[in-house]
Amino acid sequence: MGLPRLVGAFLLAACCCCRCALGVPGAAEQPAPEPELVEAEVGSTVLLRCGPVHSPGNLSHVDWFSVHKEKETLIFRLHQGQGQNEPGEYQHRLSLQGPGATLALSQVAPHDERIFLCRSKRPRLQDHRIQLHVYKAPEEPTIHANVVGIPVDSKELGEVATCVGRNGYPIPQVIWYKNGRPLQEEKNRVHIQSSQIVESSGLYTLQSVLKAQLVKEDKDAHFYCELSYRLPSGNHMKESKEVTVPVFYPAEKVWLEVEPMGMLKEGDHVEIRCLADGNPPPHFSINKQNPSTREMEEERTSDNGILVLEPAQKQHSGLYECQGLDLEAMIPLLSDPQELLVNYVSDVQVSPAAPEGQEGSSLVLTCKAESNQDLEFQWLREKTGQVLEKGSVLQLHNLKREAGGGYLCMASVPIVPGLNRTQLVNVAVFGPPWMALKERKVRVKENAALNLSCEASGHPRPTISWNVNGTASEQNQDPQTVLSTLSVLVTPELLATGAECTASNSLGKNTTVIVLDLTTLTPDFNKTTGLSTSTISPHARANSTSTEKKLPELESKGVVIVAVIVCILVLAVLGAVLYYFYKKGKLPCGRSGKQEITLPESRKSEFVVEVKSDKLPEEMGLLQGSSGDKRAPGDQVRMIKYC
Repeated sequence: MGLPRLVGAFLLAACCCCRCALGVPGAAEQPAPEPELVEAEVGSTVLLRCGPVHSPGNLSHVDWFSVHKEKETLIFRLHQGQGQNEPGEYQHRLSLQGPGATLALSQVAPHDERIFLCRSKRPRLQDHRIQLHVYKAPEEPTIHANVVGIPVDSKELGEVATCVGRNGYPIPQVIWYKNGRPLQEEKNRVHIQSSQIVESSGLYTLQSVLKAQLVKEDKDAHFYCELSYRLPSGNHMKESKEVTVPVFYPAEKVWLEVEPMGMLKEGDHVEIRCLADGNPPPHFSINKQNPSTREMEEERTSDNGILVLEPAQKQHSGLYECQGLDLEAMIPLLSDPQELLVNYVSDVQVSPAAPEGQEGSSLVLTCKAESNQDLEFQWLREKTGQVLEKGSVLQLHNLKREAGGGYLCMASVPIVPGLNRTQLVNVAVFGPPWMALKERKVRVKENAALNLSCEASGHPRPTISWNVNGTASEQNQDPQTVLSTLSVLVTPELLATGAECTASNSLGKNTTVIVLDLTTLTPDFNKTTGLSTSTISPHARANSTSTEKKLPELESKGVVIVAVIVCILVLAVLGAVLYYFYKKGKLPCGRSGKQEITLPESRKSEFVVEVKSDKLPEEMGLLQGSSGDKRAPGDQVRMIKYC
């Protein structure tokens, strides 16, 4: 029986071979076509077509399957144009799109990346397979640099930075860059270690660690990472920010820096700073050469390697050096010596120190100072700042009372901006007291508290006394001027007598009379009841020392100028009239004799023109003669004669 079985098997095999050779249908299965590729982003909606786009759409019975790990799972049925979802993970995300058998898959997720199969039962067609690829761009990469630092002499690769890219699909590729150039794996030099985590959403989080052997030149290197990924629209990339990493290396050189740069002067804020090319910097000390012993001596510093000179002085000039000590290698390093120069100007000295002189005399003021640079001198008037003389000597000729006061001598160094010193000297001109006011009328209120002021100047400096009782106080305005203030109560007796202050020194005395005028007060004069306080202060200074009294009213300078102009116009008109009579021959004049203007006998002895002025002495300059001599207050009436 064994032989027949062998013969039968042989015949069966031969028959099969013949069918294959003759091409009998069903003799061999045709290979399945490649699946159609469809791409979609996470969260989007994708269309799954049952066949090519140009295929007929009259499919009446279709079943859709999802294929996972070669296992087909029915997910959707189409019967006579009506769709039906099958229970499972796609039950609520599939819908029929249009009249054909095209499905719309919504809310695409990473686990949807699989094959979907469309099988048509009526008409009977070949199965159509769709390969769905899912993409998700990762978030912006974050980078964390090593903040501890990496020593250049380490035998192991140091961890430079860590790059993290979250929630991407599929896993993105990471590329590391240093100073804009990509880094590649290099034995004992560069190593990139990457890992990924699958989130519950199916997305990936990538973590990449860069390890490298750094050198001193990497102290300023910039590192960053780049994530490369694909979307249906094409290839894309995202870059992290740039980071630097502390690199530790020993110092090879130490040097000094001085701030500010340029020429220094006394009073500047100066910092001497030690610097080194090592990281971390070594321990510093600053030494200064002793000018006597020529030895370098350590200076006391408030901070490591910083010596503050505030304010800088000329004794800070000298030779400095910096010493650095590496605490690990214990190797001292010295900088090159550096000269520090603090420019200075000594105190200015003026001689004579207290200049004084009589009116009409001369004074010579000399100032001197010392400096390590060339000096320039100039003299200025204290009150006005006007430059009077360039040079160390100031000559004052024909002294007048107005020449008294303060003078400044300034010594400066032109090549060092802001370096200068000044000295004030007061020139005193001998003379009796000089009152600020001779007399003044003041409106007051009875029973009011009143402050009366009286100012006088002179050399020697005068003292001031009052003819009424009250509380007096004095204040020295300058070496030649004193201001006295008297607090009084306005009584009927004071209203009747007024007040008078007298200034006196060894050369004479002078007075100021204050007339009190009791007038009806306006509401603005005093809005309160009871006692009120008024202060009467001196006005412009009256240069005359005459004891003759004036009664100036409260008039403005504008009125004064108008009065002077009117007087001049009167003189001009009178001159024109006289010239007219002269031309007509009615006023002959010559060497042979004189003729007066025809007047009655009783008036021939009268003055032709009378000019009066209530101006203060310094304002009387408008009426001075050509010789410049001022008229005395009692000499303000003049006879004008014409010949």
